[in-house]
Formats: sequence, structure tokens, C-alpha cells
Amino acid sequence: MRTHKHSLHHPVLPKNRHQHFRLERWHRISLYLLGSLLSASGLVWLIAHFLLKHRNEFGDSVHPLEHPAMQVHGALAMLTCFAIGTLLQMHIRRAHRAHRNRWSGWSMISVLGWLVLSGYALYYLASEESRVIWSVGHWSIGLALPLLLILHIVLGRRSGA
Repeated sequence: MRTHKHSLHHPVLPKNRHQHFRLERWHRISLYLLGSLLSASGLVWLIAHFLLKHRNEFGDSVHPLEHPAMQVHGALAMLTCFAIGTLLQMHIRRAHRAHRNRWSGWSMISVLGWLVLSGYALYYLASEESRVIWSVGHWSIGLALPLLLILHIVLGRRSGA
């Protein structure tokens, strides 16, 4: 086994060595279910916020689904952060060191990092003036995440990972 030129403690796995980076079935199903529910709750919020508003004598009214959808989305986001952490050792670290599926893997990490940052900003940092920018930045990237995940899976399976 080769060692990384910068450290003797972190050997680089050979590219041609057959290693399984695929998650166990229960782990994969759990992550897919959590990701699907997280995406669905975000979509429910988007639909309620942009398509189901109604006017009353006081102006635009918030749809009753908006608040519970946001609560569910926030709770699922916390669980998702934990679930992504479960990938660090066995999936992300090993695949990265074996030089497998790096482009889509780092893209996934970057997108997830942006979603965590922008979600945090929406909850704690955004002013009324910047809220729209943070919101559009969050949900537009969030809508792209399932497509990126599918791409990551397809590329991973093609590479034999």
C-alpha cells in the first residue's frame, strides 16, 4: 500500500484495488427516505409559500401549511446532518482516498455545506432585506440536490465503487 507523500499515517488506497464503498441496504434506505422527506417538506413549503397564498382584507396571507412544513423541514435537516456524518468514515473517506467518484462526491459535500450554511443563515442571520436572497439561494440549490445525488450514485456504480 502506498503512503501519501505528505503523511505516513494516511496511506492512499490503490485505484485498482476492489473496495466496496456502497452503503449497506439499511443505511442506503434510511438516507434515501430521510432525503426524500426533507425534499418533500421543502417542496410543500415552496408550494404553500408561492402558490397557495391568498389575499384577505389585510393583504397576502400566509398559508396554514407554511409553518408546519418549515418545522418538519428544520427537524429533518438536523437529522440529515447527523446522517451525513455517518458517511464520513466508511464511505466518504475511503472513496476519496481510493480516488473514486471524487468530482460528484465533493460536489455533494459542497452543496450540502451550502444548504447547511444557508439554512442556518435563514434561521439566525438573515435580515428582512437579505432573507429573499438567502431563501432563493437555499431552495434553488436544494431543488438541484436530488439530481446531483442521482448523478453521484450513477457515476459511483459505473466506476465500480
